[in-house]
Amino acid sequence: MPGSTRSVTVTMQAQKESPPDMQSKDKFLLQSVVAPDGTTTKEITSEMFNKEGEKAVEEFKLRVVYIPANPPSPVPEESDEGSSPPRPSVLENGNQDSSLLDAVSRTLEEPEEKSFETWSLISRLTEEKTSALQQNLKLQHELELMRKQISKKYAGGVSLLVVFLVGLFGILVGYIFK
Repeated sequence: MPGSTRSVTVTMQAQKESPPDMQSKDKFLLQSVVAPDGTTTKEITSEMFNKEGEKAVEEFKLRVVYIPANPPSPVPEESDEGSSPPRPSVLENGNQDSSLLDAVSRTLEEPEEKSFETWSLISRLTEEKTSALQQNLKLQHELELMRKQISKKYAGGVSLLVVFLVGLFGILVGYIFK
């Protein structure tokens, strides 16, 4: 139904290492199309998403945001091999699991505006963090260059001016005692 909310679960293959700055370049393209009422998941084909004729295919680009889980993790961890298939959330007789229904109800009760503001804030803070990290790296690079310049300036030990003044003083002392 237009304006309705659906829960979609996307399971990505776990990365060997999480990105150091928790920034991801992963993106998803979410496409939606109007399907006839009563269409089952088996009847959905890639041809339904072709942008030809009068078909209205909506596209949304979703950026991946890593949010570290707080211990204990609500997501059960499974081994890479020999894992059992995920447990279905709908029972065979069509009744939904009560815990899933409660979770969905709580999610639907939250105002979408508040959720959007939260994600907007998270996105803005992530961008600010990235900017601060880049500025930090730039400043560290500038500091390293200044240290090298200073070490080159004083690397000779005695400056040419000091050598010249000592030489001039020596010549003057030589003329006085002669």
